[in-house]
Amino acid sequence: MTGSVAMHMSDGLLNTTTSLLFIGVAVVGLAVAAAKARADLDDRTAPLAGLVAAFVFATQMLNFPVLPGVSGHLLGGALAAILVGPWVGALCVSIVLVVQALVFADGGVTALGANITNMALIGTAAGFLVATLLKRFATGKAGLVVVAFLAALVNTVVASLGFVLEFAIGGDPAFSLGAVSATVVGVHCLIGLGEGVITALTVGAVAAVRPDLVYLLRGTSRPLELREGTPA
Repeated sequence: MTGSVAMHMSDGLLNTTTSLLFIGVAVVGLAVAAAKARADLDDRTAPLAGLVAAFVFATQMLNFPVLPGVSGHLLGGALAAILVGPWVGALCVSIVLVVQALVFADGGVTALGANITNMALIGTAAGFLVATLLKRFATGKAGLVVVAFLAALVNTVVASLGFVLEFAIGGDPAFSLGAVSATVVGVHCLIGLGEGVITALTVGAVAAVRPDLVYLLRGTSRPLELREGTPA
């Protein structure tokens, strides 16, 4: 196995019918996210959303090695969801994917619907669901970092399962579905470890300075305590 393995699907990997199907899925999903995001956007969230989108864009341009000849990059769904919420987070990741496809040819234009479905919708939803289920453990710096790591790991693996589903529906029949599934999911389990580390470090850094900006921590019964020890 050689080359870079990442979530971005290229043109021609899916047949036309399947590409159009997931363009429709992406449009509907983003319409719902845009409608729901209005309630989450405020004077604190809006600037942070811009920073999150810029950070995800920058980190997606940088690959990290996971195996000899194989590299991956941040997907960003869990990171965005934890910091700005699932709806705004889905929009942030989608904007990044559109810019990458149209300006940098990173991911096919015809596959944009599938890429948005996997990374911006499925991945973000999965990451936020895990983070929400584990929220009660995010009561200190260590707990928050662990929760962010696990959410990002699951986000990456579940997004890769979206890839497998789409390929099963309309992928190139010249490739074995079993082989594609094993390769994509297996590699993204490893990529998820890198995603988890980046997400955990980033969320931890933001929470250490401004825990009030972390969407996941909204509604907690007491403020997140991140400092060790107390002054005498």
